[in-house]
Amino acid sequence: MALAIAAITSPCAKFPPLENSKTKNSKLECSIIRLFEYSIIRLFEISITPYSTILLLPIPYLTMQNNLKNENEAVLQAAYKAWSNAHALRSSRLRNKRFTYGDQWSDVMRDRNGRTITEWQRYSEDGSATPITNNVLRQLVKTIVGRFRSQHMESDNREQRLELVRQANCLDELDSRTLEEFLISGCCVQRVDVQETLCARQVAVNQVNVNSFFMNAPLDPLCRDCEIIGQVHDLNIADLLKRVAHHSRKKAEWVRRIYTDNLSDRIASFTATIGADTQSGRDFWYSHTGKCRAIEVWTLESREVLVCHDCKEGQLYVLPSTEYKKLKSMPDVKVRWDIDTYWRCRWFAPSGELLDSYDSPYAHGSHPFVMKLYPLTDGEVHSFIEDVIDQQKYLNRLVTLVDHIMDASAKGVLLYPETAMPNGFTWDEVRAVWRNCNGVLPYSPGMSDAKPEQISMNATNIGAYDMIQLQMKLLEEISGVSGALQGRNVNTSGSASLYQSQADNASLALTDIFETFNAFRAARDAKVLGL
Repeated sequence: MALAIAAITSPCAKFPPLENSKTKNSKLECSIIRLFEYSIIRLFEISITPYSTILLLPIPYLTMQNNLKNENEAVLQAAYKAWSNAHALRSSRLRNKRFTYGDQWSDVMRDRNGRTITEWQRYSEDGSATPITNNVLRQLVKTIVGRFRSQHMESDNREQRLELVRQANCLDELDSRTLEEFLISGCCVQRVDVQETLCARQVAVNQVNVNSFFMNAPLDPLCRDCEIIGQVHDLNIADLLKRVAHHSRKKAEWVRRIYTDNLSDRIASFTATIGADTQSGRDFWYSHTGKCRAIEVWTLESREVLVCHDCKEGQLYVLPSTEYKKLKSMPDVKVRWDIDTYWRCRWFAPSGELLDSYDSPYAHGSHPFVMKLYPLTDGEVHSFIEDVIDQQKYLNRLVTLVDHIMDASAKGVLLYPETAMPNGFTWDEVRAVWRNCNGVLPYSPGMSDAKPEQISMNATNIGAYDMIQLQMKLLEEISGVSGALQGRNVNTSGSASLYQSQADNASLALTDIFETFNAFRAARDAKVLGL
């Protein structure tokens, strides 16, 4: 029986006249029907408030379950879309990481035949030169991290609780690695959570891999416009059950069956249902470590609330909108309707099952992630390493060119005229005598007076050395990491204060990076205190 009952703006609902009230139905039948309608409304506990007109639909239980399932599928689909939209960021990070740690010849190019090959293959297949890597980027990153640890971490003054968290989680080391990630990818993410053991609870701070992190594309440099955020987990079955079972053996058995009963087939079926690409999104749906893939999604949602002002007690508090009827009997309480936002967490299996869901359990009422994206101009992320990759590539090419020229040039070649070869002397004996530092090489001048001659060519002075010096200077200018910051080009005749002043002036170019990362650490500490 589908009934649509409109509640007018009054505390009590007034039912519209039934269409069959003027027909054969008796008064008793009408009363029974009205009583049934009222019971349906009470069954679904739909509260009627005087603030707006609400359309009340008594929906069957199965329909409500289907709507909830569709809502969960929509959340998981939105999470996958957010993860897919960050593909360019992950690709850029992977390239920056390769260059930082020495893999600098893997950029893809096309050869003269139109084939797609790497730069390493181009030089290796031609046989003209062996690619040489002179990794300057790694030294730049180490210099910045070292300068940050020596200047900023030693001057930190933390309160006692933060100091305990710092020692328990080795935050100095963790922040150093996070800063390294920040320089490489332009973004850094940490997770502040409460870790529960059998007999204790403690604050846990962990670094989140950018490849397993997703959020909606923010435009605010402080990421205050974040509405969906989450992480892809690879957990063993014991850790997964600890997170989602909540000490329920029955639920633990249900979760375990999800990950054992034809999981791959169900993932393929679910992704086809929501229209997700399992090839490009394979890293999102499938685990490559043999562990259980779980997807944690936090969404910013809204609900109706009542802001209550108790004039008698002088208190201000917020209640759900369903409490309006109780407040009618309290004349000293003034009520104002409003909209409240809150963070809700959902844990999904990759096959679409909802493993767990709950509102934010933290005192700060937000999600557990702390992130910083740099510089986020028009929503774009650009890293420190990204600015100096071209100089590093050109430097490698110049060094490879010089090595090839030196390898191909003549170095101590012996010209020995055939007419000057003494009788009974062989070429092998000539080579043996030539290699001997105390050897005596005989020859017969003959009619032409020709004699053996050594040739050594110096063909490397083609401006390559000047170009190498130019690229090194450009690296310092673009990165802001000068020789004074690295401890080079020190004037030994100057005082220690003069050198410190030069180092401080040299670090001005890095002040923005340091202060941005310090803001990230301050947000992390605030979230620790807000647990």
